[in-house]
Amino acid sequence: MAAPVISPEIDGLIQLLSRLPGLGPRSARRAALHLLKKGPSAMEPLARALTEAAARIRPCSVCGNLDTADPCHICTDPRRDPATLCVVEEVADLWALERAAYKGRYHILGGVLSALDGIGPEDLDIGGLVDRAGAPEVTEVILAMNATVDGQTTAHYITDRLAESGVAITRLAHGVPVGGELDYLDDGTLTTALKARRPL
Repeated sequence: MAAPVISPEIDGLIQLLSRLPGLGPRSARRAALHLLKKGPSAMEPLARALTEAAARIRPCSVCGNLDTADPCHICTDPRRDPATLCVVEEVADLWALERAAYKGRYHILGGVLSALDGIGPEDLDIGGLVDRAGAPEVTEVILAMNATVDGQTTAHYITDRLAESGVAITRLAHGVPVGGELDYLDDGTLTTALKARRPL
């Protein structure tokens, strides 16, 4: 019987890396080989960072963001506009909107409604959103759901839940992206862009 080509320790590292989003078995093998070739100079800082993140980072009890403080730095920043509350699916969406220089507050749902995956309203932080939207300082709730069927279903559900709150409910514009060429866009994006046209 032939000896195994890869030691159990290396195989274990590859298996752990392959669980990360965007890393399949091949990418995980490449990442593992890179770390092993670099040795302790690459692996020890990574191990320290992972240990520190596991010990210190937690979800914000107000908005759901990940931070070392609770409430998080965004929720406690006095320069943020408390009148606008931007609802996003996940922390990654919050990070994306931060790149766009949004200066209000956030609420992270923790996903979207999905009948196929068995995710209902009780699995998301919709109750917390309704409570926050009822605060006197909140005048607008921005629904920044992804333009998927589940994202739009979630946005409609939230709109119904907030109907009695009296706050303005808006959503991100959908359509032709800046720098986009019409020939490369899908039919759904073009249809949405045509419906959302506005005067110049």
